[in-house]
Amino acid sequence: MPLGDPHGGLFEYTVEGLPESIFALRIPVSDAEKSAEFYRDVLGMRILGSKGGRTYLCRGECRIILEISGSTGIDTGAYLAVDSPYNAHRRLIDEGVEFVEDPVRTPFGVETSFFDPDRNIIHVMDAGSDFRL
Repeated sequence: MPLGDPHGGLFEYTVEGLPESIFALRIPVSDAEKSAEFYRDVLGMRILGSKGGRTYLCRGECRIILEISGSTGIDTGAYLAVDSPYNAHRRLIDEGVEFVEDPVRTPFGVETSFFDPDRNIIHVMDAGSDFRL
């Protein structure tokens, strides 16, 4: 619901302030160092730094915040974009990563899901897919 200009003028919203993409994902972890090593060594992310119980990582446009939490082992709902979920599946199996779901076709494309060190579920999806029912 438009609030208008606080100074009394008229203003009509179009797309200002609406979400365009996901800026970053927060993933709960019990051991920041162990998790950061997994995300760096297995997923190829770059560690930007740590502060206040959070570790900041990125790879390309993907940004992840690992945050110390007493609630881990969740389905994060995080879907990371990859060039091929089949290649990601094969590569991560070679790294000893345990999978929740083998690659499967969905309306958004092929996806697969795996556990991180805290048994959080992370999903990967084909970045080049279009929506199809």
